[in-house]
Amino acid sequence: MADFPRQALAEDETRRHSDSNPLTRHFPSSERNSSLATVLYVLRQIVDSLATAWLLGYSFIVPQLQAQITSIGMSKSFDPARDIGSLEGKIILVTGGNAGLGKQTIAYLAAHNPTRIYLGARTASKAQDAITSIKSSVPSSCEIVHLPLDLTSFSSIADAAQTLKRQESRLDVLINNAGIMASPYSTTKEGYEIQFGTNHMGHALLTKLLLPIMLETAKKPGADVRIVSLSSMGHYITGKKGIEFDQAALEKENTWRRYGSSKLANILFARSLAIEYPSITSVSLHPGVILTDLFSNMRTNVFLKMGLWIYGLLAFFLPGHYKSPEGGALNSTWCATVERSKLENGAFYTPVGVNNKGSGWARDEGLRKKLWEWTEGELEKHGY
Repeated sequence: MADFPRQALAEDETRRHSDSNPLTRHFPSSERNSSLATVLYVLRQIVDSLATAWLLGYSFIVPQLQAQITSIGMSKSFDPARDIGSLEGKIILVTGGNAGLGKQTIAYLAAHNPTRIYLGARTASKAQDAITSIKSSVPSSCEIVHLPLDLTSFSSIADAAQTLKRQESRLDVLINNAGIMASPYSTTKEGYEIQFGTNHMGHALLTKLLLPIMLETAKKPGADVRIVSLSSMGHYITGKKGIEFDQAALEKENTWRRYGSSKLANILFARSLAIEYPSITSVSLHPGVILTDLFSNMRTNVFLKMGLWIYGLLAFFLPGHYKSPEGGALNSTWCATVERSKLENGAFYTPVGVNNKGSGWARDEGLRKKLWEWTEGELEKHGY
């Protein structure tokens, strides 16, 4: 109680100072605090939106447009209905097949008579809805089977791989399609930053566990085994190291730089697969830009939401931008089905079928080796 008089004097002094301020004396302190909080919140939203717009414009949109301009006349004419040959006898797995590009990729493939397509997805109800939708739009669809798969959980990934190997004697095409983008910082069950853990580590483990059956398939007469990994021109958006392997340090990194690093890892990992397992064709790709549910995390900022809406209007007129998943799934479907002689093992492709060198980091041999060795070490640390 001894401090009460001093505290009361301090509060009285603060009150007198506030009352003498013409900007605040007509408002109760609670309203002033609320107004200040609102102003600070709006300012933060504006600053965040400007910073994000600059980062995406300089490190993503500009490289994307440059790639499209320099490849004018090189893009392949590709109509899935016309250009995909028979897939008879093939077993295919597409991760993240319940929505967006994955779902559309399955729809394209299902019309060409593969034996079976496995739709990797976490939620059974969403997977079943997607299967029903695909079969409705593709009357001649092959059998499509939901494969329970949570890429943030190593145990779920191991169960999925075991299920597929128990049910099949071959696997011809693995399309590592699933991905998340611009997510707030969190970690997977094994402690990896959520984007790096989902986009890279989850797919790396799934691929490793499925390699034995794919290598056996590659020995069969006439086999054409492929691993197709969806990356992004967003791999240009990285930090100073290209890839930050310290997962705890990533909490301080911008969410878009974390995303870019995970997409860079997809390219480098595909190149390593091509070197380590040359009997399998492993490529990565940029699907183009399409406003799918991957952008949902940007909509929490009202200014980014407005910017996204404006960008969406302009996107219809920009090269490499698609109005719907039908366009966005073309490049991955091309990589999965084009004649093998037209693919360069380990290459990175932009829409449609254009061999692109990617960023300097994507061509960095030292970083490629480091990522491969680090990833192998992490998987072994967890018993895989």
